[in-house]
Amino acid sequence: MRGNPELLSLPQIAIVGSRNPSTIGKETAFNFAKTLSHYGFVITSGLALGIDAASHQGALNAKNYTIAVAGTGLDRIYPACHKDLATEIVNTGAIISEFPPGTTAKANHFPRRNRIISGLCQGLLVVEAAKQSGSLITARMALEQNREVFAIPGSIHNPLARGCNALIREGAKLVETTQDILEELNQYNQLDERIPPIAVQSTLDLEQQTLLNRILFSPTSIDTLVEITGESVEVISSMLLILELQGYLEATAGGCYMRIK
Repeated sequence: MRGNPELLSLPQIAIVGSRNPSTIGKETAFNFAKTLSHYGFVITSGLALGIDAASHQGALNAKNYTIAVAGTGLDRIYPACHKDLATEIVNTGAIISEFPPGTTAKANHFPRRNRIISGLCQGLLVVEAAKQSGSLITARMALEQNREVFAIPGSIHNPLARGCNALIREGAKLVETTQDILEELNQYNQLDERIPPIAVQSTLDLEQQTLLNRILFSPTSIDTLVEITGESVEVISSMLLILELQGYLEATAGGCYMRIK
């Protein structure tokens, strides 16, 4: 261990998910971590790219504690781009590993690391995960260790939601706000009513959200959207531009748009 060993005795929530999440997935992990840490939970994750990093950063942003479980020796930060993040975690939280110094990253190390992440926590939250992913391995380990498993649902057309949706079908608790987690784990922490629960919220108006709901996670043409909405090309194009600028869509070949979150 590097950092504060006393954190291991505090109640922990683990947050895991895709290494290549959507923008909204990273924002969700960050906000859930930030709010849950305000309630006294240490945020535990694996220092990986994507959801892991956003979760650590959420706790750090709240000036609260986070633990990173490494799949390497503590003298080898992986990925290397997280060297500064690891330093920040050590300064206020902790990094732990079962691997001796000098151990480099290997594929079989990460499932071993995952069982420690799930074993340390009272509950594990999966934010975004494909159907075949390390996050699902962690969730199943958590179930074997008699931990609570939470998952944020998503569109049936979003490949990053399929893992979470599968976990919910298998009995994980569907989570829309931090309150859903706090209600399940209130035997560990006293709820602080002054802190509003963070929800998976949209900043779009009704018309923009309605249009977004009609766009697939595969190329969708403007002509198709005009046909199914009855709006003019000008109105649709204007809303598409707003959705693209806010990171919900990306333009593809042939004048089509594809939803990315």
